[in-house]
Amino acid sequence: MTKIFNSIVDLEIELKEVRGNCEIIAFVPTMGALHQGHLQLVKEAQKIADKVVMSIFVNPTQFNDKNDLDKYPKTLDADIKLVQTVGLDYLYVPDETEIYPPEKIVELELNLLHYDQVMEGAFRPGHFKGVCQVVKRLLDLVDPHILVMGQKDFQQYSIIQFMIDQLLLPIRLHVVNTKRDSRGLALSSRNMRLSESGRIKAATIFRTMKTIKSKIKLEGISFLESYGFNRLKRAGFEPEYVSIVDGSDLKNITSIHGTKYAVICVAAWLEKVRLIDNMVLFDER
Repeated sequence: MTKIFNSIVDLEIELKEVRGNCEIIAFVPTMGALHQGHLQLVKEAQKIADKVVMSIFVNPTQFNDKNDLDKYPKTLDADIKLVQTVGLDYLYVPDETEIYPPEKIVELELNLLHYDQVMEGAFRPGHFKGVCQVVKRLLDLVDPHILVMGQKDFQQYSIIQFMIDQLLLPIRLHVVNTKRDSRGLALSSRNMRLSESGRIKAATIFRTMKTIKSKIKLEGISFLESYGFNRLKRAGFEPEYVSIVDGSDLKNITSIHGTKYAVICVAAWLEKVRLIDNMVLFDER
């Protein structure tokens, strides 16, 4: 039975005993509206740790659009039932005052360099500052050995790895492959806002990335980016970007020559829902 905590004080008491037994703690931060992708993170965490903590907290500081924050689905009762099906050990559901106590300064001072200027950062200014702030705060509270995140948010976990390296945090980041439905659509909490026909159409993103992957060593980078952007536009999307970047530093590449790790990242609107996805094109590191 999953133990549920609203207070870090109570969770700390539980985790103190776990650490006393020299057990490894893995942590999965989420914003709720859980789906099979989140459960996959828990299952992978269970393979590499003795105990798994998941948090559910809709972080206001990473939303640069209040309407997007207001629309974010909140399904706590269903979330609790779902995590119990995979034997999650601990679920931490704090309120905003616990994460951002008015009497304590928790703002993170960290220069993200170019990492938060490209792709998501360009279209959502301040987003990654908010992400780093809440993840650092949660890590300070839970104090896990391993942080588990999904590949679907490639730029996000790349920035979190950068934060871990810059702050010399004693935490290992473990990334889990993107969970997809039978059509290839990356599972996301936002998908529940799509109609059935919208979910079918949304899989065009996956098919487009697969086509680009098959042609990455045959065509130029700018041609493939334009191809992906225009294909999505013709399919009825409102694409924001289709970018092929160096997976090591998120910088745009102009040629595959000299590049050992290339990733395509996509963001596009469909039915007023913003979808993101990515795919490793090649990794020869």
